[in-house]
Amino acid sequence: MVEMTIEYLGGLRCEAVHGPSGNRLLTDAPVDNHGKGEAFSPTDLVATALGNCMLTVMGIYAQRHGIELRGARAVVSKEMASAPVRRIAKIGVQMRMPLALEHPQREALERSALSCPVFQSLHPEVEKAVEFVWDGPAA
Repeated sequence: MVEMTIEYLGGLRCEAVHGPSGNRLLTDAPVDNHGKGEAFSPTDLVATALGNCMLTVMGIYAQRHGIELRGARAVVSKEMASAPVRRIAKIGVQMRMPLALEHPQREALERSALSCPVFQSLHPEVEKAVEFVWDGPAA
């Protein structure tokens, strides 16, 4: 079990503390929901968590198989729905890989990303649009 503590600071801002490390982060309500938008919103963190999780799981696979993934990036977008309730409707993830499209482990790396715990935990009604872009030199 990992414990995080979140304190409401007022003005629609919270501070979260990661128990094991003591790292801190702020959240703010987005401008379109009465906030200042000066920090990640809670739903921004959900979308960010997806990209981080996908890269991390790919990194675990790559490390086990001697593949260098340094420089891989995830560009994440989030779209909200307002009806019937305010919720995340769609998360787009563009995975930019520093390897060639012809890399022999490409399919396994993609499968590993799609098996990450955050991807698997999101409600099925949240659309997950994932694109892999293989930017590396040809093999």
